[in-house]
Amino acid sequence: MGASSYPRTIDFKVVREIADEVEAKVMADIAHIAGLCAVGAHPSPVPYSDIVTTTTHKTLRGPRGALIICKEELAAAIDRSVFPGTQGGPFMHAIAAKAVAFQEALTPEYKECQFQTVRNAIAMAERLLESGFELVSGGTDNHLLLVKLIKEGITGKEADETLERAGITLNKNMIPFDPATPFVTSGIRIGTPAMTTRGMKEPEMIKIADMITAVLRDIKNEKTIEQVRRQARELCQQFPLYPDLA
Repeated sequence: MGASSYPRTIDFKVVREIADEVEAKVMADIAHIAGLCAVGAHPSPVPYSDIVTTTTHKTLRGPRGALIICKEELAAAIDRSVFPGTQGGPFMHAIAAKAVAFQEALTPEYKECQFQTVRNAIAMAERLLESGFELVSGGTDNHLLLVKLIKEGITGKEADETLERAGITLNKNMIPFDPATPFVTSGIRIGTPAMTTRGMKEPEMIKIADMITAVLRDIKNEKTIEQVRRQARELCQQFPLYPDLA
């Protein structure tokens, strides 16, 4: 089990109970929520799963890579499958970067950032709802939200590409029972980890939600797109990627 655009809490305990009824193994992929799980901002699947997989980037904030956690009786089979089965030579610099990320994940600052990531997503979701947008599930419990654009008459592809020109990066995304193809879609997915890492909080989420609203409500207007692009640039300058070097 796992998801790349699921905005609600996953109940791993219930999944374990169902698996036990049919004598099945439980594999949880937490690529998106690993950082939240690490600090308790989302329930951990580890007590209920036979195998847990995750990337080490996304909310875990490490280098691009992955890891597998499993019960001891499965370790040898998984090790053989990974190497020499599918993995080539390891990148030592990536392993070192993972170690740094795991160390960071033990700090109070990291924990606060993860909980702020969730608060930011909720703040943005509430603002978009106030602005009349429809969200899949009506909101979010985690770091992302999924916006339905059917009633606006906008495709996810059009929203994605136009917002990119306005200085706002997100991605087109399928919604439940989507009438459009995966290459077009009827929704967009928005995540708050990167913005939170830069130090942004709820007031900035409201500003960004309003910027998204301005573009999507006037999507053909190049003046609106350019105005929002200037606002996005100004906001990024207030929260530089490397504040110690600014």
